[in-house]
Amino acid sequence: MISTRGRYAIRVMIDLAAHNGGCVPLKDIAARQGISKKYLEIIVKDMVAGGLLVGVSGKGGGYRLCRAPEEYSVGEIIELMEGPLATVACLMDGAEPCPRAADCQTLPLWEEYRRLTHDFFYGKRLSDLIG
Repeated sequence: MISTRGRYAIRVMIDLAAHNGGCVPLKDIAARQGISKKYLEIIVKDMVAGGLLVGVSGKGGGYRLCRAPEEYSVGEIIELMEGPLATVACLMDGAEPCPRAADCQTLPLWEEYRRLTHDFFYGKRLSDLIG
């Protein structure tokens, strides 16, 4: 399940993309999106640290995208905020090899689900969501 952190991060990105690269104050985003400014401060801090946004201080400051909207995949936004999209622990990057992998009758199911989820979210661009 995608938490509010992930969903709100996508909404922030869409809001910023709709403002054509200019700096947007967080209070304006919070008001338009109906999200607590305090909660957004926590979210955008991680987005800046993760390289999705740039924060500008002072008069005329706010937040802006680092890249063009078509250069962001929804998958990278979700994974930054939520962690890996892996469906089961044995398919996580860097996981120890599962001793049951050769005999696991459900592994193909989980692999297919992971591939479908990954391809879906990484196949969607931020620019696709701007209405």
